[in-house]
Amino acid sequence: MGIAEIFMLSIGLSADAFAVSVCKGLQMKKLNLKYAVIIALYFGIFQAIMPLTGFVLGEQFGRLVDNIDHWIAFLVLGYIGLNLVKTSRGNEDEDIENTTIDISVKVMLALAVATSIDALAVGITFSFLQVNIIPTIIIIGLITFLCCVVGVKIGNVFGLKYKSKAECVGGIILILIGSNILLQHFL
Repeated sequence: MGIAEIFMLSIGLSADAFAVSVCKGLQMKKLNLKYAVIIALYFGIFQAIMPLTGFVLGEQFGRLVDNIDHWIAFLVLGYIGLNLVKTSRGNEDEDIENTTIDISVKVMLALAVATSIDALAVGITFSFLQVNIIPTIIIIGLITFLCCVVGVKIGNVFGLKYKSKAECVGGIILILIGSNILLQHFL
């Protein structure tokens, strides 16, 4: 997996965290850079930890599925991508649950885990593809961090207008990466 694919994958994986960051930004009456960084750190760290966890799990079972790894990557990324596209269509009128911003450890851990589950699945595929995991998770974490800081700003300025679009684009990117992995195996 090349740097361009890792970059695109990072953008795709960060879509959920970006969308939640937009929501958090909307809850701020005035942009608070400290809060934006805290929010982005939670999401960036979890988006890096989850693929590493998936990678370790995949390493344990990797030898069993060597001949079908490309299909697994295609199906997992395609499934996650389709789910992102599907959920993006239902989020147009979604209300914010809280009218004040809550960045407590309890809330942010729950949000960070929930938005990084797909990164766990992607990490499993990384072990099948023999991806160099450390630079990959650093890139994923940094891209997610940056996307989330921007997401808080966008949310603060523009509201929820871009939430569903971000999820849809992220889903499409994951589907394209999965398709590319499958095509590369046959070429």
